[in-house]
Amino acid sequence: MHRTRSPQRAKLKSRVRQLVEFKGIRQLSRQKYTEHIRDLYDGPAGSVLALASLISLHEPLVGRMLRKGRFDVTRFKRILDIGSGAGQILGHLLRATDSDTQIVACDLSHQMLKRARNRIKSERPDYIVGDMTSLPFPSESFDCVTCGWVIEHLSDPRPGLKEFQRVLVPNGRVFLLATEDTVSGFLTSHTWRCRTYNRQELQEACEEMGLPWHEQLWLSRVHRFFKLGGILVEAQKPVAAESDSISLHKADSMPAVSV
Repeated sequence: MHRTRSPQRAKLKSRVRQLVEFKGIRQLSRQKYTEHIRDLYDGPAGSVLALASLISLHEPLVGRMLRKGRFDVTRFKRILDIGSGAGQILGHLLRATDSDTQIVACDLSHQMLKRARNRIKSERPDYIVGDMTSLPFPSESFDCVTCGWVIEHLSDPRPGLKEFQRVLVPNGRVFLLATEDTVSGFLTSHTWRCRTYNRQELQEACEEMGLPWHEQLWLSRVHRFFKLGGILVEAQKPVAAESDSISLHKADSMPAVSV
């Protein structure tokens, strides 16, 4: 169920967000913004992404969540990691799953995938360059999608969520992590040129795209108490999802890009 905020509070928070978060994502065209983000991650900022994730404790805490089964990845056999970056979540997926589990790392930045491959040093994942709003995979290709702090690079999350739903099998799960509209979130917005979300709007977008939330998660008890760490949820594609309720498209192949 939604925790509905008062209209006055929601309106005030929306105005604050418009004032303080990175404005380029709403001002640039989708193509220009995508090019901007690709250049950002191809450059020096992308080279320190893994270190930044360690310093913020996001990477080790996500790893602990997976090890402790708070999001149980051992039940899946085909996992797509969207926005793999330097392999922050990818490495944990490799350690937490069986050797016969297929794992695909997908990122907009070819350079980031090269960094992930060099860092992970494993031949097991497939590395594929792709845009999360137009994924190069056939429908119902995966039983799990992970997406860590990437959906905030969309001014409207629906095109990305629509693709997540398309490539998932019925009853497939999404492990979604997103930047929240908090003070720390606004700082993240300027550092990584992204937007922020509030829980209600992201939950409504997920439900609209056929991915209702199954459970809200937290990096730790401290994060939960102080409302830190962003929005972490497990969403689920319903078994009885109507395929014609959302416009789906199929891809003929799953092209791998050598990195």
